[in-house]
Amino acid sequence: MKARSFYLALGSVALTLLLVAIAGFYWLVGQSPLRLLQGGRVASPEAAMFVPKQAPAMVSLLVKPEQLRAFRLAVSSLGDRRKSREELDALERTLLASRGLSYDADIKPWLGDEITLAVTSADIDRNPANGQQPGYLLALETDNPQQSKEFVQLFWQKRAIAGSNLVFEQYSGVKVIYEKGAGARGQGLGEESENPASSAQSLTSTLASAVVGDRFVLFANYPKVLRDAINNVQAPDLSLQSSQKYQDALETLPERQIGLTFVNLPQLGAWLGSQSPLGKLSTENTRQFDSLVAGIELARQGLLMETALLATPGQPLTASEPALAEPVGALQFVPPATPFSASGTNLSQLWGQLTAGLQEYGVLSALLGQPIAALEAQWGVTFEEDLVPWVNREFALGLVSPPGREPEWVFVAEKSPETAAGIENLNAIAQRRGLTVGPITLDDRRTYTWTQLSPSGKRRGAELEADVQGVHTMIDKYEVFTTSVEAMDTILKNPQKSLITAQPFQEAIAPLSPRNNGYLYLDWDSVRKPLEQRIPVLKLAELAGKPFFDHLRSLTLTSYGSDTKVQRGAVFVQLKNT
Repeated sequence: MKARSFYLALGSVALTLLLVAIAGFYWLVGQSPLRLLQGGRVASPEAAMFVPKQAPAMVSLLVKPEQLRAFRLAVSSLGDRRKSREELDALERTLLASRGLSYDADIKPWLGDEITLAVTSADIDRNPANGQQPGYLLALETDNPQQSKEFVQLFWQKRAIAGSNLVFEQYSGVKVIYEKGAGARGQGLGEESENPASSAQSLTSTLASAVVGDRFVLFANYPKVLRDAINNVQAPDLSLQSSQKYQDALETLPERQIGLTFVNLPQLGAWLGSQSPLGKLSTENTRQFDSLVAGIELARQGLLMETALLATPGQPLTASEPALAEPVGALQFVPPATPFSASGTNLSQLWGQLTAGLQEYGVLSALLGQPIAALEAQWGVTFEEDLVPWVNREFALGLVSPPGREPEWVFVAEKSPETAAGIENLNAIAQRRGLTVGPITLDDRRTYTWTQLSPSGKRRGAELEADVQGVHTMIDKYEVFTTSVEAMDTILKNPQKSLITAQPFQEAIAPLSPRNNGYLYLDWDSVRKPLEQRIPVLKLAELAGKPFFDHLRSLTLTSYGSDTKVQRGAVFVQLKNT
């Protein structure tokens, strides 16, 4: 064989093997649970066609549960997979086994790529005299219409054997099945009484189902919820899917995600009640945002939620581009052991948004307010009046947890024309409190302290004890403040070690776009116990969401700017593998 022919043959074989390898790789990737990192196959929930425009809330899972289970096990270490399986099995028992159902045997054979749960109405009969009776709708997509119909038939057969009195009715060509109760008396097929009191007496929560075409199996807590859902499909202008605001929000989110959440803020407030924070918000004429849409994506270490806040009609937002392309330089002076930090370029704007948004929310407000209150007490300042106004460039605020010492604060502000006046005001406040303001040399750098001098307990009048309340110095173009000499000394002696280079912080911001307005970061593992001691109500929140809090590692929030209709942002929830 000629050399040329040999090399051609060898090249052909190599090319063939390469193509086979590439094809095999893509097949393996396509079958791998890790492909969920690219999102689900469905761009948005089709079940939105059943949900009314004014629904308080809707949550959709856009992948099959077994895919999430496989992903959870795939990202767990080998030693932790048994525990992960046990947790997932316990969740299935909680949701299904107690109702006599098995996911693998009863639901998995026919379930498609979408599960949507919606609160369709805050009060299904709109009668305040009998209290709120919210409507709930569960929509399950089917891949096998015949098996899903058999499941529904078998489900109701078991209910009938157990003693339930079933009602079968045709509504607009769809068979609706429900257990006979007060909800079946006094009304026709979907007709509503003109007398609210009569309607209230005839409406009692029950269980109802319907199979709509070959696509969806619906369950609801009232037959009326199903009738309304069918109406929404037949009169599309009634459904959430036809809402232009909803569609505008979807356009700002990634094309592929594994889940989606929609919240109508005023309606959710009405559902939660007038005394709740959102209830109060819904009655305010000046509310800025009308609804929230969040797309949920999987990351190797947690969940990424891309959010879109929709402006209230008639109240356009101020369009703004993200101010940053990378983390602010002020973070280089925040120590790596900082479990709570806020950073950005406009403290006044951030503080205004945080206080306005969280002031009515007990736990969240306390998470922010308690540490700030401790700083205010130590320095004798009002954060909003004495620090916020003059910090109009880069800033970083961090709560440091040094080993063996009480938590300490670090505050960094980029120098601006207003900085000198701001520091003079802080010095004046310190002097009014009886503190001594003066310079010291720390690591060959002129540093200023606010010190409380008091007689020594051992030799009263002969010696003075110095209790340092605050320290500040200028480093490059940044003014750095700390609540102790030790904290400042650590910063000066370890310029290469900071939060911005710390691996936990880098992991917490990695899934987020670098073009943003800064970060609000919380390392849950580090602050959990101290916060529980200072904020008792936090333990109640943890009990309510125990599986989530047990796996929570950190939480990072950011904003991506806005146009006149939508404000975009993101939340990364970093989870533990165990």
